Amino acid sequence: MNGAESLVKTLLASEIDVCFANPGTSEMHFVAALDRVAGMRCVLGLFEGVVTGAADGYGRMAGKPATTLLHLGPGLANGIANLHNARKARTPILNIVGEHASDHLQYESPLRSDLPATAALISDWYKVGGQQSIAQDAAEAVTAARSRDGQIATLILPADTAWAPGDEPRVAQAPEPLLQADANAIARTVQAICSGKRVGLLVSGPAVESEGLRLLSRFIGKPNVQLFAQQSNRRFARGRGHLVVPRIPFNIDLAVQMLRDIETLVLVGSHPPAAFFGYPNKPRLLMATDCEVISLLEPGGDTMHALAWLADELGCPAQGQAVAEARRPEMPDTDQLDPDTIMQAMAALLPENAIIVDESVSSGRSLFKFTDGAAPHDFLQITGGAIGSGLPMATGAAVACPDRKVICFEGDGSGMYTLQALWTQAREQLDVVTIILANRSYRILHGELKGVGIDAPGEQAHSMLDLERPALDWVSLARGHGIPAVSVNTVSGFARAFRNACAHEGPFLIEALLP
Repeated sequence: MNGAESLVKTLLASEIDVCFANPGTSEMHFVAALDRVAGMRCVLGLFEGVVTGAADGYGRMAGKPATTLLHLGPGLANGIANLHNARKARTPILNIVGEHASDHLQYESPLRSDLPATAALISDWYKVGGQQSIAQDAAEAVTAARSRDGQIATLILPADTAWAPGDEPRVAQAPEPLLQADANAIARTVQAICSGKRVGLLVSGPAVESEGLRLLSRFIGKPNVQLFAQQSNRRFARGRGHLVVPRIPFNIDLAVQMLRDIETLVLVGSHPPAAFFGYPNKPRLLMATDCEVISLLEPGGDTMHALAWLADELGCPAQGQAVAEARRPEMPDTDQLDPDTIMQAMAALLPENAIIVDESVSSGRSLFKFTDGAAPHDFLQITGGAIGSGLPMATGAAVACPDRKVICFEGDGSGMYTLQALWTQAREQLDVVTIILANRSYRILHGELKGVGIDAPGEQAHSMLDLERPALDWVSLARGHGIPAVSVNTVSGFARAFRNACAHEGPFLIEALLP
């Protein structure tokens, strides 16, 4: 048994059985081991950003790490943007990154780089593996990825660790228990609520998944307590039967207005609400300047325990209150296609138990108001602001949940970052409906120009933000990657295409042409 076989056996013994890969020469022994050791599903991505983004989508839905297989420093660097998004989401991911053979690193070969420094940029844990300790190193990496409600772990393996004799396979140990809330912070929060102050609970992570929302419903009877979710969250349970928890808006003015009356803001596994960017003459933090902030629990801690403890201290009902039924969405009463009518029509037609992946950026900001009463679904979103996550995330979610329809809302500009994910969807026959919101521009950046005080941009500025000359043809792009596709420019055309796509097994793309 060589090191590569020892690695694969350790991963399988530790319940890691999916590998998203874009390998190179230094990883060939690992590639060969996948045939000699049965049980690992290996999914090829044609760009490392697809590989890491797919691992993000998989981890969010599977609740456990996938592994990536990447080639040297440049390969890891190509995948960093979506590892950044995954790290912000606290998605568990284990990167296996090949390195030059140990005795070759002394030479300045073309692909030699400072791989540990690259890994340190994006990893919560990283290590250079050694000969005959590969199983132990891999087991430690799995434990690290599962720690603190999800981490990015990177194991760097010189090529000679793969061909040298391997150690006996290991089973990864369970991670340390999650950090629990501080008793003093619990007491301060109880005091603030019982005093009658207007208190906001700002939550994220497991708190906005199905079990967490049921727990949050225990607070409904407290009239001076308001519930808020971070603007960006790993996974959000949505639709009929789920408690509606508003997200902090992206827009600074709307966010400030939402939080303006909150006297005490309690952070439960969340960060203080900061503006996405710093703008001239705009606040950096979104709550009122005199708002008291209590950090009940740091991100990565035991959110469920903290909320249950707080509810118990307040004497909240053990089961919580029944969730008010949100109004079911109806089809738009117009045939004019725009972001709102697309979102409304999708919400009305959404199949049960779907997974929505949202990277629609500016076009999709109205999505939540239409999907409160839609069929029950999970909502995944870009969490770190590094665009190019949507298509890969949908790919990984479909691998994790092959029995669920995945609906991916994708902006045309951000979609071009990781277009290669469509090929992986076609090759694996993943059940993903991709909806391209084709406004043929980086529309969000037009608003950002105004946000930083540039009211009259010139021709050069406009040319940097549009996607014309030539216009992108998403139907041709999809078909070139092996995916059937149609283009629509009316609500009725979209509804027909969406129904057909949901009835179709396998990937399908709809290009929605926006005015």
